[in-house]
Amino acid sequence: MRVRSGQRGFTLLEMLLVVMLLAILLAGAYGGISASVRGMHAGEAAIERVDKVRTVQEFLRHQISRILPFPYAHSKDGTQVEMFRADGKSMRFVAPMPGYLSRGGAYVQTLALAPGDDGMQLVFTSTLLNGFDLDKSKASEESTVVLLDHIREGSFSYRALNEKGELMNWSQNWKDPGTTPLMVAIDLRLAAGGQIEWPRMAIPLMMDSGARHPGPLGLGR
Repeated sequence: MRVRSGQRGFTLLEMLLVVMLLAILLAGAYGGISASVRGMHAGEAAIERVDKVRTVQEFLRHQISRILPFPYAHSKDGTQVEMFRADGKSMRFVAPMPGYLSRGGAYVQTLALAPGDDGMQLVFTSTLLNGFDLDKSKASEESTVVLLDHIREGSFSYRALNEKGELMNWSQNWKDPGTTPLMVAIDLRLAAGGQIEWPRMAIPLMMDSGARHPGPLGLGR
């Protein structure tokens, strides 16, 4: 049997070149796939964050608009009541809870901007008004939920009517806990690289009888 003299195999150098080319192609393909996966995860995280922000906004709008002029604490002599205590970083009020979270009756609720691991957190607590004890609630952390985190800056402000029935300016200084405001505003700046914005929420109360409560003004100019 004769062997054709023109036939020959691949040299070692040619094999090495082929292997190197395959390695370069695989590395490029892997880099592209990794970049696509990272982009997909970043997009999913951004969408999830936007959905969470919208859910929190709807929850806050629902709860604050339904604030009730119900007292949750009284002075020892019974002459003064507390139904809305608030400043630029926290507020306590009475309102019903959504049906899927309620066990019946009104709840004493608090919203507060508290320090977190990365900026501030918007913290929410709720306790049934029936049997509520202000002293015990200060030491208890039950029913506490972090609604939103990674907040760079934030504040609450309030608006009421003066003695003449005229609308006053927004202020973070709520002086009379025995009255409720006419409107509540929430301003937040999220620490998300400027990609997610929190539009200013100015929420009117459905029941504003507390804002027209006679006596000392609830809101300081």
